[in-house]
Amino acid sequence: MWQGNITHVSEFVLVGFPQTQILLFVVFLVIYLLTVFGNMLIIVLIHTDSQLHTPMYFFLKNLSFTDLLFSTTIVPQMLFHLLVTRKTISIAGCSIQMIFFLVAGCTESSLLAVMSYDRYVAVCKPLHYSALMTQRVCVQLTAASWASGAFVSLVDTTFTLCLSYHGQNIINHYFCEPPALLKLASEGTSKAETAIFAMGVVILLGPLSLILFSYGNIISTVIQIHIGERKLKVFSTCGSHLIVVVFFYGSTIFTYMRPNSTKMNEGDKVISVFYSVITSMMNPFIYSLRNKDVKESFRKVFGR
Repeated sequence: MWQGNITHVSEFVLVGFPQTQILLFVVFLVIYLLTVFGNMLIIVLIHTDSQLHTPMYFFLKNLSFTDLLFSTTIVPQMLFHLLVTRKTISIAGCSIQMIFFLVAGCTESSLLAVMSYDRYVAVCKPLHYSALMTQRVCVQLTAASWASGAFVSLVDTTFTLCLSYHGQNIINHYFCEPPALLKLASEGTSKAETAIFAMGVVILLGPLSLILFSYGNIISTVIQIHIGERKLKVFSTCGSHLIVVVFFYGSTIFTYMRPNSTKMNEGDKVISVFYSVITSMMNPFIYSLRNKDVKESFRKVFGR
């Protein structure tokens, strides 16, 4: 059905970043290598060290996997296009990239909310933690995160790709993303914009509300703690996590939930870099590699 509606266009041309391409290639290559190394390291450590087989690290392992999928869906093609003159992508390639990008991004949004809830239970309800965060519950929460990502991806890609595309095929972006493609549609996009906005409310504002609720209660509980060292540690951890939240949700909400979001410009592309490239690199360093347990696991696994 999608193919039949877009036969007038056989491929899209991605404008990407026209200036300083060699410099950007080096920068994004370094970021991608750090992303792959950091997230693969977290997955290996959590898988091999039995002391990290806890709910928090179970969620972290899934977050690292989504970061790998998220970044690998976008960055390798972007690097290739920074080195070539003709920056084209087929209809099928564009569709596949959009589907996997949305699945990974929406799943990550849900996982960040699940992780904040896990920390809320650990800090605010420590006596009930083992009863509330059982292995079964963790698997169910993770499965629900992936299911929500798949559902939102299905809705967004269906409404985007079922539009007619003919004539203009130049996308002012560095990857296939719904707001950028909607600008090229040859028919009215109001239904697609409404659907994407509604999915944004579900997958962005919903998890963000849970995160703010969780960290609000965590901070309120920590303020009452009289042990200064523990209080400082929790505040430091919360602050680091909230940095990721600001980067990821702030840039994503700006792209998907503002009026006239189909009008992509250079500023929009820069903002997209934060949630599509930067966050995936930051997550393993902020959530895990600064953690004492992870450092100890690294010494045990690689120090033999």
